Amino acid sequence: MVVTVRVSLIQTAVDPAEPVADRRERVAGLVREQRGRDLVVLPELWHVGAFAYESFATEAEPLHGPTAEAMSAAARDAGVWLHAGSIAERDPEGPLFNTSLVFSPSGDLVRTYRKIHRFGFDRGEAVLMSAGTEIVTVPLPDTTLGLATCYDLRFPELFRALVDAGAQLLVIPAGWPERRREHWTLLARARAVENQSYVVACGTAGTHANVPQAGHSIVVDPWGTVLAEAGPDEEILTVELDLERVTKTREEFPALKDRVLRTGPSGV
Repeated sequence: MVVTVRVSLIQTAVDPAEPVADRRERVAGLVREQRGRDLVVLPELWHVGAFAYESFATEAEPLHGPTAEAMSAAARDAGVWLHAGSIAERDPEGPLFNTSLVFSPSGDLVRTYRKIHRFGFDRGEAVLMSAGTEIVTVPLPDTTLGLATCYDLRFPELFRALVDAGAQLLVIPAGWPERRREHWTLLARARAVENQSYVVACGTAGTHANVPQAGHSIVVDPWGTVLAEAGPDEEILTVELDLERVTKTREEFPALKDRVLRTGPSGV
């Protein structure tokens, strides 16, 4: 029996002229329109903008704040698994984190992932947000998601650890800049090929903090074939994934079994 997952990527435009509350309501409406899908994915920091560093502190929310509440309700109304992208999370003890939220079809917050690799080279996110330390997977009824965020895409050891933890579908929300778009598509395909996994990578559209965004959300199969790719503007990309493709690829070309060098106990 063929087992498939219907995935929708909502490539959200982040416009600084749009109030955060309005964008939150608009995106919740887009999620609700995805009824009938199995998994819906949003980009990184879509509520504030991944490069809007000056707004991180003012727009930071607790884990169960207004964005989580809106996304929980939208997931429940649509009856979908929702990777709600990431928010600027304010921990009760004070630090900020770039935190991804995953909701079940009943609206429960089932997993969070705090971004491990922060971008900025001692500026921006790298100094304003704290680093996560935990590798996170999400068991779905027919597959297992592995979670990463944007700049994480450049660190293959994280994805090896996710595969070792059982991931078959790697989900990567991002706020990737247009000037490095070729890296975005190249790295997405590389992570799919080397881990013999699906890659679902959802970026933002528009321009914020004077940084044009790449858009071009992409879905790649375990052989590195691009199944779907968005353009530069706000768009909803929908694709049906054959989950047996992961098992078949790993059986017919068992490169993962030939690994010699492995990560340490923590995986990173």
